[in-house]
Amino acid sequence: MDYLNQLISNRILWAGLIGWASAQILKTITFLIVNKRLEIERLFGDGGMPSGHSATVTAVALSTGLECGFDSPVFAVAMIMAIVVMHDASGVRLETGKQAKAINDMMEFMQKIGGTQLTNEEKLKEFVGHTPLQVVMGGVLGVIVAILFHLV
Repeated sequence: MDYLNQLISNRILWAGLIGWASAQILKTITFLIVNKRLEIERLFGDGGMPSGHSATVTAVALSTGLECGFDSPVFAVAMIMAIVVMHDASGVRLETGKQAKAINDMMEFMQKIGGTQLTNEEKLKEFVGHTPLQVVMGGVLGVIVAILFHLV
């Protein structure tokens, strides 16, 4: 039972989860404002403003530094992982989303001239990466969450 108490009282874990949840809620609201429609998938989906990946790893890394010390090995691991995740979100995953959009557009064109319809399951997922601004804003959100969580 001690494991459950340790898990529940893990401030670094909670900071990361709150960072992720905050980003996903803000992402859903941002999507609603920009597109004038509510998409519940934005609460759990990838891509969009702000980056949930960046908010999560930034909150975890900063919370680790605040809890364990900025000279600790565990902070070094958390920080390097945050850098890798944020770089990947704005690099490889962003390009993957662009390619998916291009392929989906080509498939739509082929449908028009060929007549067969693609199901939603056959279409490629386009929201998978982030622009640099989305990554930065997710990082800023993660910093805010970690600091607020540390102060409370």
